[in-house]
Amino acid sequence: MYPSSNSESILDSMRMQHSPERQEARQTPVSSAIAAAGSAFALLRGRGEADVAPRIREAIDRQRDASERLIGWIQLSVIVGLGVLFLLSPKTHETAVFERPIGWALLAYFLFTLLRLTLSYRIRLPAWFLALSVVADMLLLLGIIWSFHIDYNQPPAFYLKAPTLLYVFLFISIRALRFDSRYVLLAGCAAAAGWMFMIGYAIFYSGGMSAVTRDYVEYLTANRILLGAEFDKIITIALVTAILAVAIMRARRTLVRGAEEHAAAASLARFFSPEIADQIVQAQEEIRAGEGQQRDAAILTTDIRGFTDRAATLPANEVIEILTEYQSRLVPEIQRHHGSIDKFMGDGILATFGAALPAATYAADALWAAEAVADAAVQWTAARRAAGKPALPVAVAVTAGPVVFGAVGDASRLEYTVIGDPVNLAAKLDKHGKSLNARIVMTAETMDRAVRQGFRTSRRYRRAAASDVAGVSGPVDLLYLTAD
Repeated sequence: MYPSSNSESILDSMRMQHSPERQEARQTPVSSAIAAAGSAFALLRGRGEADVAPRIREAIDRQRDASERLIGWIQLSVIVGLGVLFLLSPKTHETAVFERPIGWALLAYFLFTLLRLTLSYRIRLPAWFLALSVVADMLLLLGIIWSFHIDYNQPPAFYLKAPTLLYVFLFISIRALRFDSRYVLLAGCAAAAGWMFMIGYAIFYSGGMSAVTRDYVEYLTANRILLGAEFDKIITIALVTAILAVAIMRARRTLVRGAEEHAAAASLARFFSPEIADQIVQAQEEIRAGEGQQRDAAILTTDIRGFTDRAATLPANEVIEILTEYQSRLVPEIQRHHGSIDKFMGDGILATFGAALPAATYAADALWAAEAVADAAVQWTAARRAAGKPALPVAVAVTAGPVVFGAVGDASRLEYTVIGDPVNLAAKLDKHGKSLNARIVMTAETMDRAVRQGFRTSRRYRRAAASDVAGVSGPVDLLYLTAD
């Protein structure tokens, strides 16, 4: 029995390492309320991820960098659209574009947006610059609206009815793409404060409260100011901002959790074979012990001849260096031929073909992988000799037949396991191959299966008919490729 990859318990521990639910489960109702208020305050201050692992925070920051570039492109398209509308709109007098305030406001906004977009591709924009850009966006937009009364020779009350104010909601909402409520709140506050200033300016410029009316019809048909209508705009801006901020605070936890699970899945793939990692991550139901399937599969094992005795005389770092070189050369060849690395056993590698993921050509894939691994081992040996290091011959054994692949263990720990005669026989053939001086040894049945699945080779394998293999009852027909 060869246990495969640790599965459910490790994934759960990765997911729950920083899970808020883990801490909340230990809190009283009062402490939970205090913690919730503190968490909300921390989120608004941008410290909601202080307890998140640095690599998770980096993944979130990369997503935010991409979002900031998207924001830049959206705003650039908005300013270009405003510019086109400005150029096409009818004018009350003939004046050169840059002799009018709106022309300069549009140009300033375009250049600032272009600068920010360019910087977002070169550096990670600091928080102070992002805050400055949020305020600058609103100031430039409100400046464009303010210039309408000059451009059209009207009193300031004229600009209060400009539909361009609707762009305020666009500029607030696109800040939600960063999943950071601070910038949404800043944009909303800047918009509300700016519009209050615009109202005050219009009242002051028009001679005070004489410009204010309570008649809605007069408000719509004349350059008069209806305070209720303007306060409605401010209230709407505030409510939209608050709703978006709350939604972002709720979604932020989902973002962090998603980033944690993505990182956990990526880490899982490093410790387990990709096929097993995919099964764990994408499982539709909880994986339980005792669930398994019988499949026809091939088993491939490798080891370094005499490495155990040699390792006993070497420093620990040199032993690890040798194993790293060895595995880095052989593993890619196994994976390139659709093999799944089951485990590393010291200087041994156990790989399966068609067990974790069913395959119609499992035996042929295993033999193609065996020959590629043997060639890679020869090249590694030659490289060591050229560097003045001792040669380390590598042996490969391949078997095929029915195996059981599934999960064993208990609720606290699960392992994927491959069970069956081919697994045990591969380990015994690996030892038996030493007496044959074999680089590759396999059962004749494995070769027969591989040939039926399309395997062809120009190498001349020797036959050892009716061989007695230690630990195996009855003779076994073998084929092998010598190390000569």
